[in-house]
Amino acid sequence: MPIHRDILDHGLGGVILFNRCLHNPDQTANIVSPGQLKELCTELQNLAPRTLLIGVDQEGGKVRRLWPEAGFEDLCSARQMGSDTDDTALTREQAQTTAAMLAELGINCNFAPVVDLNTNTSNPIIGTLERSFSDDPLHVARHAAAWIDAHRTRGVLSCVKHFPGHGSSAADSHLGFVDISENWERHELEPYRILLRQDMVDLVMTGHLFNRHLDTDHPATLSAPIIDGLLRTELGYQGVVVSDDMQMKAISDHYGFEEAVCRSLAAGVDMLVFGNNLDYGSDICPRAIKAMDDGLARGVLSEERLLRSLGRVNKLKERLGNDHD
Repeated sequence: MPIHRDILDHGLGGVILFNRCLHNPDQTANIVSPGQLKELCTELQNLAPRTLLIGVDQEGGKVRRLWPEAGFEDLCSARQMGSDTDDTALTREQAQTTAAMLAELGINCNFAPVVDLNTNTSNPIIGTLERSFSDDPLHVARHAAAWIDAHRTRGVLSCVKHFPGHGSSAADSHLGFVDISENWERHELEPYRILLRQDMVDLVMTGHLFNRHLDTDHPATLSAPIIDGLLRTELGYQGVVVSDDMQMKAISDHYGFEEAVCRSLAAGVDMLVFGNNLDYGSDICPRAIKAMDDGLARGVLSEERLLRSLGRVNKLKERLGNDHD
């Protein structure tokens, strides 16, 4: 099985789970039932020589991989928790339920919460899917902090997304190029700034978002001015940066595989996500490793840069407290 090979032979550091196979709807997905999923997570974790990050998108509402129809706990949307009620106690309760479920299943990383502002309610990937807590950065930060804290009490990592802000966009980066140059405003950074001051950030996910005022050439995931400049230098974040799915068309339609791998790592991304769901390839992991090796040989990547990322990821995994060594 390719995933077993990648963990054992290629040092794959994490997996992400899905309840649907988008590339082949007739194929059985990773997630079928609680019992099956727990068995899968246990198998993969036991196979890994070091702690494996096992991640899932379990935001609640319309964006979740664990559905009640398959026997999992129900969870309302971020908008219901934030804008509709503005009740952080509800957010904490929902997050505690979610985190307890994930921990029991063996999932140690939830790619949530969304901290995008709901500034464009017609946004096809944020606003209309009720993924944002609010259009007010203070409300977003308050609810996100409750969410993250509840996950931490169960030993589950959280990931704030989509840096530097997807809420004002008018398009979906799953489907193609997204230019936020005319819509994005700097107050979309405030949830990150507030959460960082409170030490309430485990991981930050970049969005595949182009803003010519921040970088005239590349979207955020491939942008050193945005990651190393805005996020790390201006906001002071020194933790793990993870990409959104590198197979989304905002990247895959505009950059070759090797170029995208090397540009994102050189820009400051520490972990690359290949969902292998929008487009499946059994060799995705060795291809990414070869791209890195070639990048090192050509001088577009430095060993020092990759070692910094490895150090950040290892430090993050130490917090999970279940390394196999």
